[in-house]
Amino acid sequence: MAHPLSRRIDDVLGLDPSANAVQYDGQWNTWGQVATLARRIGQVSTGTRVGIMLRNRPVHVAALLGVLSTGGTVVVINPSRGDERTRADIEALGLPVIVGLAEDITALTTPSSTTTVVTIGDLDTPPVVTPARHPTADAGRPGVAVWMLTSGTTGPPKRVDLTYDMLARSVIGRDPEKSPAPTELRRGVAIVNSPLVHVGGVFRVLLCIAEARPFVLLPKFELQRWAAAVREHQPRAVSLVPAALRMVLHSDLTRDDLAGIRAVTSGTAPLSADDADAFTEKFGIPVLTSYAATEFGGGVAGWTLADHQKYWKDKRGSVGRANPGARLRVVAGDGTPLPPDQEGLLEVKPAQFDADADWVRTTDLARIDADGFVWIVGRADQAIIRGGFKVMPDDVRTALESHPAVRGAAVIGMPDDRLGETPVAMVELRGSAPVAELADYLQGRLARYEIPTTIAIVDTIPRTPSGKPDLGAVREYFTRV
Repeated sequence: MAHPLSRRIDDVLGLDPSANAVQYDGQWNTWGQVATLARRIGQVSTGTRVGIMLRNRPVHVAALLGVLSTGGTVVVINPSRGDERTRADIEALGLPVIVGLAEDITALTTPSSTTTVVTIGDLDTPPVVTPARHPTADAGRPGVAVWMLTSGTTGPPKRVDLTYDMLARSVIGRDPEKSPAPTELRRGVAIVNSPLVHVGGVFRVLLCIAEARPFVLLPKFELQRWAAAVREHQPRAVSLVPAALRMVLHSDLTRDDLAGIRAVTSGTAPLSADDADAFTEKFGIPVLTSYAATEFGGGVAGWTLADHQKYWKDKRGSVGRANPGARLRVVAGDGTPLPPDQEGLLEVKPAQFDADADWVRTTDLARIDADGFVWIVGRADQAIIRGGFKVMPDDVRTALESHPAVRGAAVIGMPDDRLGETPVAMVELRGSAPVAELADYLQGRLARYEIPTTIAIVDTIPRTPSGKPDLGAVREYFTRV
């Protein structure tokens, strides 16, 4: 019997084949177009691993849904990571099926007699299937819907199992088997601007499918395209990673441009309370921050509108309270649970996991108050120890980003013969600000030991698909200079 997630995909794709499903580059594609290609992809993906070179295009959405509708495992391949790395990744995976655009197949794959190659173009063009000459049995990854490649913020990306159960609980509800399928399509249009190679993009697409909601698919977050979609469709809620939210905040957009939006959700990376308040003051829209991780297959804590209205003034900077069914606690290094307001390592039991699942220890330092509100203090594995003093990179980054000329910042620790480590910062500007001015600005906002020993101004901070600074690339930069 098909999994509830697979059934939900099939049910929604069949509701109204002639209705609008995905708007891309100003053009609508119907549910029937998406369903037709999804079924064709499904014919070669049942129960096996299928590598998809994912881009934010309707044809890739259909490929994703096609694999999931037949119980296969989507192996996420990011074709933008660099040709050499991607080729090596594909070769090491030994995939029985690989799907991609013609140009990606040509550039990134080496012909293999054991791999079936599916070349896609657009929703109206049947895929070209080149069967493996010598197919081999594939053990697959039973129960795994998406073998997700993490963003690799601090090191090499790794793969994480997102099971069918986890994703179904995230987008359908805590008891997917008992959740009735929609009987008609939703009228409101959502906006998906997160990349499909990141869990946020997969989640947003599957949430739209679960709700039978049409959506605009953006190739990436680009301010003017996003604003045009918001003006056209006036969604009640939008999701913006902190880097994108700051772009909107410091743009020329007005309240009228964002009319209709009642809340902005923001996750994947820390967002300062100052930026959240500034956004609300400018646009009159509350910002609901959340806490999630790829490994959880969705969020585990966040703000609700009701909590925001009642508690934000007193709890500003928190990422909210545990989601229904999720449990969070803070522990000491030896695993001893700590009382309210004590800082320690965050452990989580996500609602997406089975009820008897073990606590999952994160690398995040946090505190939880007596009302259950959670503050993420920083990453334990990113703490910089400068001559015995602990420096949290997020504190330094937040101080830098509060300067009106700073578009974004990234902070890491670099080895120092005398002090062990010192913080250094990479800064992207939207105005003009000499390094000396930035250093003076930090004097009144940070302790002396927190002030970076080097501030490098760059045109663009390297970022992962989720919008976080790519700290590995940042470290390479400072190693070279």
